[in-house]
Amino acid sequence: MKITDVPPKEIREELKRLEEDLDYSIPAKRLDENLIIGSWNIRAFGNLTRKWVSEDGDSPKRDMHSLLCIAEILKRFDVVALQEVKGNIRALRDLMKLLGRNWGMILTDVSRGAVGNNERMAYLFDTRRVQLSGLACELVVPDEWLSEINEDALRKQFVRTPYGVGFRSNDQTFVLVTLHVLYGKSAKERIPELKAIADWLANWAKDANSYDQNLITLGDFNIEARGDLLHQTFISSGLYVPPELQRPEVTRSIFNETKYYDQIAWFNGENDLPELSLNFLQGGNYDFVGKVLMSRNLTKHRLSFHISDHYPLWAEFALE
Repeated sequence: MKITDVPPKEIREELKRLEEDLDYSIPAKRLDENLIIGSWNIRAFGNLTRKWVSEDGDSPKRDMHSLLCIAEILKRFDVVALQEVKGNIRALRDLMKLLGRNWGMILTDVSRGAVGNNERMAYLFDTRRVQLSGLACELVVPDEWLSEINEDALRKQFVRTPYGVGFRSNDQTFVLVTLHVLYGKSAKERIPELKAIADWLANWAKDANSYDQNLITLGDFNIEARGDLLHQTFISSGLYVPPELQRPEVTRSIFNETKYYDQIAWFNGENDLPELSLNFLQGGNYDFVGKVLMSRNLTKHRLSFHISDHYPLWAEFALE
């Protein structure tokens, strides 16, 4: 059985309903007019059970029906950053087959060590609308930053190194930096990484000789709540989260509406930092609960292993 085989009728019918809801929920791609950037932490996105519907004894629970739903959502973006891609990329390979030959991919190697959780970070992009512009890098903390003596100093390298890649769409170039911040045993353990990332990005943006000034950071920052200490640390160096992505209804976790884990942010011209030349239009999440795998009556916990425990975030920018 292959992911490109024709799925059963009931799955085709559900995908049609999902497609219609996505048409309503996420802006359409308009040639030479807009750019839609997404970010999604897809829970333990690694192996795949090659059955249309996985059974009780199967591991993983993610099956071909689930992957079809994930692909239907992802194809709405021009470029999307994925977090929690695992060392085993069977599901990712099948996903690329579903998206087709017009889609490209670039990803990191796995993060070694227990806290790295055998994770990669990846970008998928529609090559008809977005191309690589040449830059790919990982954010490494300078030694002198590590030696700072204060309570919140970062004393070691990132658990999962943030990954920056340059892209071009029409005449606009931009660098995306994606990351998955250490969760740790307490929220306080996340502060050094968040602060180091915010400072690193601000330093890069201020550098007149940097590769590009259009910096957008996106991913899972493991921020607990809007306005809390983690959030304040994240924006302390001038990063800006648009109000549209701060609305209470733009939730991040399928389990808890108050969590503020995932972000799409950039600098907006304050504190002597460059303003993004891309014109932000709107943004939101996509709430897939109640719209996928409907015939299977899954609890949210079980659904999270088929699709994810995070909602995808998106931001639309004008290219004109």
